[in-house]
Amino acid sequence: MLRQTLAALLLTATALTAPALAGKANDTLVYASDSEPENVSPYHNSLREGVILARNVWDTLLYRDPATGDYKPMLATAWTWVDPVTLDLTIREGVRFHNGDPLTPEDVAFTFNYVLTPEARVVTKGNVDWMKSAEVTGKNSVRIHLKAPFPAALEYLAGPTPIFPAAYFKKVGLDGFSKAPVGSGPYRVVGVENGRGVKMERFEGYWTGGPIAKPKIGKLEFRVIPDGDSRMAELVTGGIDWIWRVPTDQAEQLKAAPGVTVLSAETMRVGFLQFDVLGRAQANSPLKDARVRQAISYAIDRKAMVDNLVRGGARVMNSVCFIDQIGCTDAGVPRYAYDPAKARALLKEAGYPDGFEIDLAAYRERDYAEAVIGYLRAVGIKARLNYLRFAAFREALRGGKVSIGFQTWGSFSVNDVSAFTGVYFRGGEEDLTKDPAVIALLQAGDTGTDPQARKAKYAEALKRIAAEAYALPMFSYPSNYAFSQDLNFTAQPDEVPRFYAASWK
Repeated sequence: MLRQTLAALLLTATALTAPALAGKANDTLVYASDSEPENVSPYHNSLREGVILARNVWDTLLYRDPATGDYKPMLATAWTWVDPVTLDLTIREGVRFHNGDPLTPEDVAFTFNYVLTPEARVVTKGNVDWMKSAEVTGKNSVRIHLKAPFPAALEYLAGPTPIFPAAYFKKVGLDGFSKAPVGSGPYRVVGVENGRGVKMERFEGYWTGGPIAKPKIGKLEFRVIPDGDSRMAELVTGGIDWIWRVPTDQAEQLKAAPGVTVLSAETMRVGFLQFDVLGRAQANSPLKDARVRQAISYAIDRKAMVDNLVRGGARVMNSVCFIDQIGCTDAGVPRYAYDPAKARALLKEAGYPDGFEIDLAAYRERDYAEAVIGYLRAVGIKARLNYLRFAAFREALRGGKVSIGFQTWGSFSVNDVSAFTGVYFRGGEEDLTKDPAVIALLQAGDTGTDPQARKAKYAEALKRIAAEAYALPMFSYPSNYAFSQDLNFTAQPDEVPRFYAASWK
C-alpha cells in the first residue's frame, strides 16, 4: 500500500482536533511515538519509549559520556573496587527528588535490594541480576555486593539502573508509583495518561555541577500517536515537534516540508528472528531441526531488505548483538547468504520438501515482517503473521506461544554484549533455546576479569548460536528523525534522545 504524499498528509492534518500546544512559543517540546510502555517505572518496562522517559526523569549513579565513552560522576561522586565482587560508592550530597525528599545512600540501597526481589517483577532481570545486594556503609557511602565478577558493572550503573525515592515508593507501592512517578532527573512527571502519553516539566530544583545541566526547554510531553501518517501530519502542522522511526520514503517527503529538519543515524538496535527451538508453540515443530532453522536463514535476503526497505545506514548483522558493542564479533561466525536453492535443499533433507505452515509474531515494522513472510513463502514455508502490541508479544514469547518471533533489541543502550546475549541466550525468560553450552560460555564471558579471555568466550558462544541457527540476526536499525526547525537536537548512536540537552533556536 502506498503511503500518503505530503499533500495528502496536510489534508489529513486539517481533520486533527488536538490543540497545537507544541513548539517554541509555548516552550513545550512535544515528541510522539507509536508505542507506549505498559508501566512508566524504568524497571517495569523494556520498551524504548520507557528508556527515553527514564533518561529524562531519573538519574543514575554514573554517567557515560556518549561522545567519549568515559564514565563520569553523577549521583555517585566516586567509586572504588574493593575486590572483584565488591564495589564502594560515594553518594553525592545536596540532591533532591522531585517531591523534595533528599536523595541518600538509603535510597540507593533500597532501590537495588528491591529490584533484586521476586516481588519486584523486574521485566529485564539481566539489568540487575549481576548484583547480590547493596548496603549503606556510612553517611554518604554505599557498597554493592556482586554475585560474581562482572566487568560491565559500571556500564549498567550508568544506564538501566536509576535510583528511586525509598520513602515515597514504600508509601505508594508500584501501582501508585506508575501513576505518579518521582525521580531526581532534569524533568519531573506532572501527568501520566494511559493511552495518551506523559507530561513533564523542567525540575527547577535539579542539582548542579554534574554532567547534565538544567534543561533549557521548560516543558516536555510524550504523546502516543499509533498511526505514522498522523504523526507526520501533526509534525508538519506544528502539533508536535519531534518524531522518529520515520520510514525512509516518508523521510524523503518530509525533507521538502517547510519548517522540518530530517536527520538519519544508525542506532545500536538490531532486528532478529528468534526461533522456538524447544518446540513449545507447536506440536512436532519443524523448528526443532537445525536444518529447518538454517533453511529459513538462507531463505531471507537481508541485504535486499537493507538496501530497499530499511536503508538509512543500516548494516546486515551476522551475530546476535550490535557489532560495535564490547565483546560482539562476527569473526569466524557462520554466515547465511541469501540462497533459496540451498534453503529448499535443507528443507527436503529435513523431511519438508513441500514446506510447512507456521506462525510468525511481530510487534513493529509490519512491512519488514511481511517481507520476511514473502521470502519464506518462496521456499514453501507458509507463515501466518500474528501482529501484536509489544507487551502481548513479549508475554506470548515467554509463554511458549510464538514459533518465530520478529523483534528488535536496543540493549537498553548498554555498550556491552552481555546486554544482548544475556537476555536471549543465558537461560532467562526470553531464552527460547536453553542450550547449556551457550549458557556456560556466556556466564564465563560475563564474569571473566581478563578482557581477551572474556571476548573469546563470547566469540565461542556467538559461533555456536549461529551454527545452530538459534536465531537469525537481520540488520542494525537506523533511525530517521524529523523535527521542528526551531529545535536544536543531536542524535546519538545509543538511541537515547537527550531532550534535556535540546534547546530552541
